[in-house]
Amino acid sequence: MGVAIGLLIAIGSLFGGFAAMGGHLAVIWQPWEFVIIGGIAVGTYIVANPMSVVADTGRASMEAILGTVPKRPKYLALLGLLYALMRELRSKPRNEVEAHIDDPQNSSIFENFPDIQKDPELTLFICDYVRLIIIGNARPHEIEALMDEEIATHRRDKLKPYMTITTVAEALPALGIVAAVLGIVKAMGALDQSPQLLGGLIGAALVGTFAGIFLSYAILSPLAQKIKSTREKQCRVFIIVKQTLLASLNGALPQIAVEHGRKAISAADRPTIDEVEAATISGGAKNDGEQKEAA
Repeated sequence: MGVAIGLLIAIGSLFGGFAAMGGHLAVIWQPWEFVIIGGIAVGTYIVANPMSVVADTGRASMEAILGTVPKRPKYLALLGLLYALMRELRSKPRNEVEAHIDDPQNSSIFENFPDIQKDPELTLFICDYVRLIIIGNARPHEIEALMDEEIATHRRDKLKPYMTITTVAEALPALGIVAAVLGIVKAMGALDQSPQLLGGLIGAALVGTFAGIFLSYAILSPLAQKIKSTREKQCRVFIIVKQTLLASLNGALPQIAVEHGRKAISAADRPTIDEVEAATISGGAKNDGEQKEAA
């Protein structure tokens, strides 16, 4: 919604202000200028990036426009899952816990948290490091270093669309000049025509410069920043997992370890202690009761 409102204000101010000055909106519509700028930008973008990044850029753009970021329910589900796994680690034999880690898609614990189960990258991250904890040979600082390296790699991959779109945005003003120069070349070929026709050709050429600058600073640069913000929020869940598991590995009780993870959530989305308790501790006790009744 914010993206749509922002674009509406920007484009409305552009055309509305131009019309209010007495400009003719039809003059701005120079499709071949836009074809030159857009075609060169897209072509060079494809040359510079592998197709996996090109495809991910489309996904990242849609995520940014739709605001696809973790919300409070997902944070609560993540903390609930981590709490359940840590309780299993403390109370169950190793082989029973490994059954959940080796096949999370069929795990009774993971099935209680479908939002997490549907995220394969996050699920794999959790399972990998719980497995290392089960093995028991790695020291906490070694696991922390490994987590940091993986999170940094994951973040770098997720921010590739931001970096590539920023590069294109920086090039667009120059591409606008290219389109303008070609328009001027066309106008120079009509010097023997009437001043009215010549003025129209020069005006059309200048639209290329305008389009390059406008697309760069009003469209692509804000979109790139929105992608960066969205993807960084998506990466935040890995920090929560890291803080929670490390606290548990250092001897903290599950409810204390979950609090370490809760503090890694930004203040705007951070659930309260009572909400976390309802989703984790109380929920875990309820599940234990249900399992005993079923037995």
